[in-house]
Amino acid sequence: MITLEKRCLVDVRQVQHVYGTPGGSERLVLDNVGLSLYDNEIVGLLGRSGSGKSTLLRSIAGLVQPTSGVVDFPPGADGLPSHVSMVFQSFALFPWLTVLENVEIGLEARNVPAEIRRKRALAAIDLIGLDGFESAYPKELSGGMRQRVGLARALVVDPDVLLMDEPFSALDVLTAETLRTDLLDLWGEGRMPIKSILMVTHNIAEAVLMCDRIMLFSANPGRVISEIKVDLPQPRNRHDPAFRALVEEIYVKMTGDDAVGVTRPGAFPGTGLGMVLPQVSTNTLAGLIEAIHAPAYGGKADLPELASELHYTADELFPIAEVLQLLRLAELKGGDIRLLPAAERYALSDVDERKQLFAQQLMNFVPLVAHVRRVLDDRSSRSAPARRFRDELEDSMSENDAAQTLDVVTQWGRYAELFAYDEVTDLFSLDNPS
Repeated sequence: MITLEKRCLVDVRQVQHVYGTPGGSERLVLDNVGLSLYDNEIVGLLGRSGSGKSTLLRSIAGLVQPTSGVVDFPPGADGLPSHVSMVFQSFALFPWLTVLENVEIGLEARNVPAEIRRKRALAAIDLIGLDGFESAYPKELSGGMRQRVGLARALVVDPDVLLMDEPFSALDVLTAETLRTDLLDLWGEGRMPIKSILMVTHNIAEAVLMCDRIMLFSANPGRVISEIKVDLPQPRNRHDPAFRALVEEIYVKMTGDDAVGVTRPGAFPGTGLGMVLPQVSTNTLAGLIEAIHAPAYGGKADLPELASELHYTADELFPIAEVLQLLRLAELKGGDIRLLPAAERYALSDVDERKQLFAQQLMNFVPLVAHVRRVLDDRSSRSAPARRFRDELEDSMSENDAAQTLDVVTQWGRYAELFAYDEVTDLFSLDNPS
C-alpha cells in the first residue's frame, strides 16, 4: 500500500515577536514558536491570555511581521504557494457597503471583473445561508449574520487556508453554537473551497468540538507546550465521557506551571509595567471568591465543574481566575482553583476591610498600581495626567492594550481608594484617598 503524504500548507519555524521599542521597554509575546498545518485538518490555537495566539495568526495572515523566524507557504503540485484568508472576531465589515458589496471587496481589490465577482459573491452568500440579504447593510443584521458575511468574504477569494481569530466569541451562546454547527457541516460535506482551517480560541470545549489537533500555548511569553490530537469522531457530543475527559485534561494542562510562562524568582510570571491586564471588575472577582468560599466548594473547586455551575466558558472564567492568582488570592493547579488565606479573609470581611485588603494586594502585586500611587505621592500637586501612564504602557504593548490596562487599573485603584480619577480632565489624583 502506498501512503500519500499530506501537503504542508503553512510552515511556521522559530517565530519570535517582541512588542515595544528597541533599547526601551520590550515585551516578548512569542518565543521560538513552530507549527505546521496540513491538508484536510482543523487546528486550534488554545491558551491563556497573553499567549500570543492572535499575534501568531496575524503573522501568518501577513498583517504583522514577526521580529524573527519564518512563516512559509510551501508550493503545491501546481508550484503555487498556499493562499490564506481571515475571519475576524469583530466582524470588520464596512458599514456603508451592502452585504454583497462587503463580500465582493476582496475580489475587487484583485481586479476581478464585475460580472465574475458578483457571481462568486452571490454563490458565497448562498453557501453561508444569507441568500436574500444581499442588499442589506451591516446595521440591519444580527451579530451572527454579520459574522456569516465575514465568513463569506473570506471564502469568496478561494483560499487554501481559512484563518479564524475567535470567530464566535462576540456572539451569544445559541448563535455561536448554530454558526459552529453550520461551519462544521460545510467542512464535513466538503462544500467550502478550503483545504484547512487554523483557528484561535479561548474556549476549551469549542476547541475539542471542532479541531483535529489543538496546539496548547503557554503565556508570557507564548510557546507551544503541548500538541493534543483529538481522535473523537464527528459530530461530537459534549456529554460523551471521552469528550469531557479531554476537556478536563486540557484544563489541567492550562493550569500547570508550563502554561503560566517564565517564572522569575519572587515575581509572578509576566508582571511589570508591561503586563496586559484582563478587563475584570472587582464585583466579578468578589463574586468568584464568594462562590468558591461557599459550602458547596469549601475554598477549592474543579474548574470545569465551576465553569458549568456558573454558566461560564473557559475564556470567561480563566481571566477572572488569573487575576485572583496574580493578586495572590487564589492558586490554579491541576485543573482546580484554590483560595489562598488572603481570599478567605476577604470572603469573611465587611466592605471597608475588603477594600483595605484589596488595596494591599494591589500595591504588593500589581506594579502599575504601585507606580501610579508612587508618582502621585511624589508630586506636590498630588495629581498626574493619565496620558503619561498610557504613553509608558505603549512602549511595551499596543495602544488598545495600553488603554484597556490603564482602565482596569483605574477601576481597581478607585475601588481600593488608592487614588481618584477625573474623566473630564483625564487626571489621576489623591483627592479622595485618606
